[in-house]
Amino acid sequence: MAKNKTVETKKDVIEFINSYVDNDLKKTDSIQLIELLTEWSGFKPKMWGPTIIGFGSYHYKYASGHEGDAPLLGFSPRKTAFSLYVYSPTEEHKPLLDDLGKFKMGKACIYVKKLSDINIEVLEKISLATIAYLNEHHECACRN
Repeated sequence: MAKNKTVETKKDVIEFINSYVDNDLKKTDSIQLIELLTEWSGFKPKMWGPTIIGFGSYHYKYASGHEGDAPLLGFSPRKTAFSLYVYSPTEEHKPLLDDLGKFKMGKACIYVKKLSDINIEVLEKISLATIAYLNEHHECACRN
């Protein structure tokens, strides 16, 4: 069975941002995302794989038998846009996207060019709804 490539690492998050992000606005937005996602998740940032900054974790297991761990919330400051890993595609969560702002939807993430393009309060609602969903459906570090 294939091994999950996106695993938690010991790499320093701020060191990663300073060496990987080549744009001052994207660095500022990255620091703001770290502050927001730390507050919303209750977890400190950690690197997952070479370029994802994750907060907390949950364990998933598919019917196929494939299983692994993933961050509850996360983001990656990619060259063209931020990849935000904050959304669980459920019917009750879809209406939240209507008020998010300017973004593109990927299979597993939301792409945003800069934080000023989106409504941060809506991003918080989406993030908290995702944590609640993951807590309900997976073994989750967010359980009290």
